[in-house]
Amino acid sequence: MMEYTSTRDSTLRADAGRALSEGLAPDGGLYVPRDLPQFDPTAFDPWLGLPECATRVLSPFFDGSALAAHIDPICRSALDLPLPIEPLAADHPTWMMELFHGPTAAFKDFAARFLARAMGALHGESEKRRTVLVATSGDTGAAVAAAFHRRPGFRVVILYPDGRVSGRQAHQLGAFGDNVHAFRVQGSFDDCQRMVKQALADPDLVQQHALTSANSISIGRLLPQISYYAMAAARLADHAPIDVVVPTGNLGNALACILARDIGFPIRRIHLATNANRTLPEYFAGADYAGRAGLRTLANAMDVGDPSNFERLAWFYRDRDPRDAGILAESFDDDAIRASIRRQFDRRNLIVCPHTACALERVERLRADGDDAPMLVAATAHPAKFETVIEPIIGQTVPLPPALADLLDRPSWAQEMAPERTALERALRSMA
Repeated sequence: MMEYTSTRDSTLRADAGRALSEGLAPDGGLYVPRDLPQFDPTAFDPWLGLPECATRVLSPFFDGSALAAHIDPICRSALDLPLPIEPLAADHPTWMMELFHGPTAAFKDFAARFLARAMGALHGESEKRRTVLVATSGDTGAAVAAAFHRRPGFRVVILYPDGRVSGRQAHQLGAFGDNVHAFRVQGSFDDCQRMVKQALADPDLVQQHALTSANSISIGRLLPQISYYAMAAARLADHAPIDVVVPTGNLGNALACILARDIGFPIRRIHLATNANRTLPEYFAGADYAGRAGLRTLANAMDVGDPSNFERLAWFYRDRDPRDAGILAESFDDDAIRASIRRQFDRRNLIVCPHTACALERVERLRADGDDAPMLVAATAHPAKFETVIEPIIGQTVPLPPALADLLDRPSWAQEMAPERTALERALRSMA
């Protein structure tokens, strides 16, 4: 059986079902597997599809839980999304993994769909309706909303920082209706994240509203993301080991890449590409970790000053310094993001979102310094979600993917909320 514990109390024990269902551990810590399974990547067919690869990679994490028998059907239904891995350059081996072909055009669709199906499998018909509480800096909320929309036994409450997500992201968040409730918080993403954590740490509130989380603090969000890095590393095995460049804000997607390496897949260095929020780059350059208020940037989904998943990273590397583990980080300001978007369009006729632009700028600088290692870039969102940033830079319209066009055609509404726990509590009571 795979046991889970808390990042703050190693005596706590839970199986995967409980860890996934609760979202946050009772002591306010994050759930983590006590041990990591190990894999032989040479035993994986390099052209194995993501659902099949995910079933093999994730099954050990759910061993002994109520979800064990459900992992294969969950992976087959949740992760059956297009996942191109396209070559970018002929002179140096570089690929881009396009993670934005799901229903809300962002990488978070993969994990949100997995989580929704897993929680559905755990939820009994006679149980109280669960409230999935989620803070979003742009993409998480829509992915969770799409995954849980009209799912019996669940409602979704989304908190997002008013004016700090793109117009199309905001429209998505308020376009679902039914069992999905969107709130415009008059503050930052860190305020939204703090409110969610406070609510989940209150036993009475959790019991009253059957609260759980779908943020990257949920182990059910983190684990499925490991699978696409494992699949990509196996597919590029002829070039192994590869470096992976991940745009990151809350460190969830990047931590999944780190764990894919730690369970045995041929990944060498992991490069974290951030915007002007320098918490992670400063830490990996040698400073003490120091969370701070998030700065507002063009790459808004990464506007995070105190990444939640750093607590998990510190736990996994509790016996050694993660700065000695081949994890590197670099920050890019808005001018660098604009220049990267323009350069990719001019050189390759490639249109990328501001977050992916940070990752590609990291690659450009590494190549300029003579680094010719095989590199995989995680492209995290469709550029059409950020048309007000991108179109003035490239001078042309960014085509809309059909699923995003459909959402933008729907009416959208979100309620204003003060950045205070009491405001969230009032909203929850009003929906009871």
